[in-house]
Amino acid sequence: MIRHIVLFSAKNEADIARVIDGLALLAKIPHARRFEIARNAKTDQIENKIDVVVYGEFDDETALAAYKAHALYEEAIRLVRPLRELRFAVDYDTASAVRSM
Repeated sequence: MIRHIVLFSAKNEADIARVIDGLALLAKIPHARRFEIARNAKTDQIENKIDVVVYGEFDDETALAAYKAHALYEEAIRLVRPLRELRFAVDYDTASAVRSM
């Protein structure tokens, strides 16, 4: 399984809801096993510039690639890119993850 995690910061705090609305298009793409978008709770004590988190689980790299190739993915980028300051993305295969017992 592939986990896809993307972190966003908005250029302006007033635009966070618009960022979430734009990213909500991604939830309509059918290739994810699980998909979530949430505003960051910012519970740590250090300066935290992350406003929104996208989390998805995909059966394999083919499913993730199909998700990224979908027209709604491109539409979400078009809506969100002008509103965001930072974007960090991570994709990893859970088969290679180190786990605690």
